[in-house]
Amino acid sequence: MTYQDTVNWMFQQLPMYQNQGKTAYKANLDNTLLLAKHLQNPELNFKSIHVAGTNGKGSTSHMLASILQEAGYKVGLYTSPHLKDFRERIKINGNEVSEDFVVDFIENHKDFFESHSLSFFEMTVGMAFDYFSKEKVDIAIIEVGMGGRLDSTNIITPEVSVITNIGLDHTQFLGSTLEAIAFEKGGIIKPRVPVVIGQTQPETEKVFKELVNTRGSEIHFADQQKDVVSYESDLKGYYQEKNKATVLAAISIIRQKSFDISEEALKNGFLNVVKNTGLNGRWQVLQNEPKVICDTAHNKDGLEYAMKQLSDENFEQLHMVFGVVNDKDVEPILPLLPKNALYYFCKPDIPRGLDAEKLKNIFLNHGFVGEAYEGVAQALSAAKQHATKSDVIYVGGSTFVVAEII
Repeated sequence: MTYQDTVNWMFQQLPMYQNQGKTAYKANLDNTLLLAKHLQNPELNFKSIHVAGTNGKGSTSHMLASILQEAGYKVGLYTSPHLKDFRERIKINGNEVSEDFVVDFIENHKDFFESHSLSFFEMTVGMAFDYFSKEKVDIAIIEVGMGGRLDSTNIITPEVSVITNIGLDHTQFLGSTLEAIAFEKGGIIKPRVPVVIGQTQPETEKVFKELVNTRGSEIHFADQQKDVVSYESDLKGYYQEKNKATVLAAISIIRQKSFDISEEALKNGFLNVVKNTGLNGRWQVLQNEPKVICDTAHNKDGLEYAMKQLSDENFEQLHMVFGVVNDKDVEPILPLLPKNALYYFCKPDIPRGLDAEKLKNIFLNHGFVGEAYEGVAQALSAAKQHATKSDVIYVGGSTFVVAEII
């Protein structure tokens, strides 16, 4: 098979949460453990940092990778979802896994995948771990796909676990309260492995403390650290300040584990995240006059920060290109969104995308103004046609909306 044939097979034949939603979710690690054994347990052959959380785990993972790269280490990075190409999920020092490796991995293990009905995510995690093992990375930053306790990545024993924050997202899988979600995400905490919590929250603090007590682990709340030095970063979102504090707390622990990370590596790592890792879609300015900004914030907590930053922009008219997935509860995010904007509703080009007309009707019933468009590209084109040089266009609502215009 060619690379494109292989990717098409992966997307079409195997359940994938990105496209299907709930039907792709598997509430156990049985298949992942079977696959790891089949691959001769590659996860045992490299050191790692495990990153979970509702918001910020992608940015945090990329910052950590960038800093460790600047320190001279060979750094694996596993994240999800991808924006344009599947290979974005698996990188070493910013370079995507080769097409040949993807093709060979699938061809060599396809019979195993089919006979055990592995999900897209289980298979992809196995591919990443096998790649990092074969390439002998010094350390890999492993981002949780969803939750933590039952996530396919949760077979590693990292140097440090990181949980950025807890919000009400994926409640159909993880629970409807912050406490329940904290328990699921806290499932990545391993015996005697320190954990960094990015944000102290009254509802979740007790959950995390109980988990570390039962596992003999140390807990560090990043937002409680004193005298934290502020570093400039090429990631400009307001929400990155919390992520930076979380990264610094994790780096402090990694330094104690014989990783040599200089002050210069820290400074340059924060400054060159995009250059070093290829991260896109985080408060990314795509053009000026009119200014077009895209951001992957897609839930209440993430959008709250993005909309605060958007309100500080200078513009005559704000244009919002907006789309969501169909299992998203739209009602809680409506109060966060500006009503003085013109909306261009669109459906991201995946099966889970919410129909643009349905989205438009929800918004119009709450006093918003806008029109529905056939797709993301058409919505953005219409916004550009209506905008003057002094206007701002914001593109977001879903990672998959951003993916189509980058």
